[in-house]
Amino acid sequence: MKLEANLISGRTAYQGAYLEAKTHKEYFDACSYCELNSGDLVKLGVSEGDYLLVTTEFGDVSLFAKANDGNPAGLAFIPMGPWANAVLSPDTHGCGMPGFKGVPAQIEKTGEAPLEMKALMRRYYE
Repeated sequence: MKLEANLISGRTAYQGAYLEAKTHKEYFDACSYCELNSGDLVKLGVSEGDYLLVTTEFGDVSLFAKANDGNPAGLAFIPMGPWANAVLSPDTHGCGMPGFKGVPAQIEKTGEAPLEMKALMRRYYE
C-alpha cells in the first residue's frame, strides 16, 4: 500500500545540534526519519523504527518511521538535511534555499534501511 502525503521539512532542535557533526550517528538519528500520524503508520502496516520509502518527483529515500500525532493524517515531516534533500526540489528559485513545504509524496513500507551519510552522498551526489 502507498500513502499519498503532503511532505514538509524543517529544522528541529536535534538536527540543529549536530550540524557540525554530520557523519556522526547522532546526526543520522536526528535526520533520517519520517514522521507520520500514527493512523497513517497503521494504514501502511508499520511501527516506529520500521523502514519507509518516500518518493517524490525529485527522488526517493529510505527513512525510519516515527509517529507524531501532532501531524494531521496525510502530512509527512522529514527534518532538514541530506535525507530530506533527496526528495525535495533542487530548484532554489534564485534565493539559495529549496522549497521545504507542500511536496506531493508517496510513502510505503520497504525493507531497505536508511543509508548512512557517506553512502547517501555517494548515491545521490556523485
